[in-house]
Amino acid sequence: MSDGYLRRIGNLIRDARKHSGWTQSQLADVLGTSQSAINRIEQGHQNLTLEMLARIGEALDSEIVSLGVSGPMHLRVEGGTTLSGSIGVKSSKNAGVALLCATLLNRGRTTLRKVARIEEVNRILEVLESMGVKSTWRGDDNDLEILPPERLELGHIDLAAARRTRSIIMFLGPLMHRSDKFELPYAGGCDLGTRTVEPHLAALRHFGLEVKATEGSYHAEVNGAVALDRPIVLTERGDTVTENALLAAAGHPGRTVIRNASPNYMVQDLCFFLTKLGVQIDGIGTTSLTVTGRADIDVDVDYAPSEDPIEAMSLIAAAIVTSSEITVRRVPAEFLEIELAVLEEMGFKYERGEEYLADNGHTRLVDITTKQSTLRAPRDKIHPMPFPGLNIDNLPFFAVIAAVADGQTMIHDWVYENRAIYLTELNKLGASVTLLDPHRVLVEGPTRWSAAELMCPPALRPAVVILLAMMAARGTSVLRNVYVINRGYQDLAERLNALGAGIETFRHI
Repeated sequence: MSDGYLRRIGNLIRDARKHSGWTQSQLADVLGTSQSAINRIEQGHQNLTLEMLARIGEALDSEIVSLGVSGPMHLRVEGGTTLSGSIGVKSSKNAGVALLCATLLNRGRTTLRKVARIEEVNRILEVLESMGVKSTWRGDDNDLEILPPERLELGHIDLAAARRTRSIIMFLGPLMHRSDKFELPYAGGCDLGTRTVEPHLAALRHFGLEVKATEGSYHAEVNGAVALDRPIVLTERGDTVTENALLAAAGHPGRTVIRNASPNYMVQDLCFFLTKLGVQIDGIGTTSLTVTGRADIDVDVDYAPSEDPIEAMSLIAAAIVTSSEITVRRVPAEFLEIELAVLEEMGFKYERGEEYLADNGHTRLVDITTKQSTLRAPRDKIHPMPFPGLNIDNLPFFAVIAAVADGQTMIHDWVYENRAIYLTELNKLGASVTLLDPHRVLVEGPTRWSAAELMCPPALRPAVVILLAMMAARGTSVLRNVYVINRGYQDLAERLNALGAGIETFRHI
């Protein structure tokens, strides 16, 4: 390999390691090598075999190289095209993952309708199947049937798959009702990147679950003598923290009050699903939930998770940056109210159809037709907040939107310590993005986009942001190693191509 190629691979490994929250020492321990060797690899000073690249990719959940095929997946983008037509929003990634974790509560058959076939779902299924759970995809609509065994084989958990999904933390809530003592691996060390798991453990401690974290594993033990005698106040209004508390409360036969709960879209979907299992939940959609659980849940249940507001925002952003008029169908509008209000302030024009209900019978959907618009920078900075504020996962899309607007836009990503840094990759495509600190960027528009070749950022939403900018840039761009996009989006390139985009998938080492 050339020195330049080794440096590029080293940068990719470094970014993937940091995104996973690992130190060089932690990665070295997993690979059975030294920290100095990892440092040489990241500096591009170490020759690498394909086997070592595959091992690093598996450890960091980054498809650096794939054995058995010709290499990782890349995208070649012929930009400057205008999109047209209509596209439907697929079911929620985050809701689907939470519902798969929730199936561990049910001893009966669970059928989930129109589940997005994405890599994150595949990892959860691999973990479930290693525990004895049977999963079967049915029909062309991606219906998924889950059938648990009489007894879960917790000692046979697929460690590699479990370490490749941060969602494994949400197994704690349901599994505490299936075993008094169990062990779970965790991904990326104790803090799941830069986000601590302590709020999860603090919430579950109320139910008698004590967790000791050692190098690479959670050791969980349930104290059945602990009485839940007061409301649980979550120290962080996080989505997965709320879901974990809900999963624990659903299997608790008494009454549980959860305060400072997230009312976000995936939490509501989980609540609606749990009620179909016979769990009573009052306050759905608010920050105070009262749950009356069931000690034994054994029902055959059929549920359709709602559409994904983050994918909907991705598609709207694609239309804006390519100055296209398209119809985005089945948009969960109640979870995009702030985003749409900010876009309207920036001059975005669109038509909004009549509301109708999602297949879950609760979530309000609309069809949105985008119009060619001349955008200007907003008067105030753009920042996320817990629902009903601007969604944390939608914030990166405003970077590429601000890049086509006239004026300066400040974007404040206060939740993550590293994600805003990846938005500066837009500069390689002609944008003007200044990193003010690890949380804030200043975007100057409008942008005259230019084609370029980039490595895919290891963070999902910034990766899609780069893809959208490439669609706007005249000429041929290449986005390398797009596994992270496949974690959260099903057939995104093919679906955008159906609207007129020019995206080609290819592989080579």
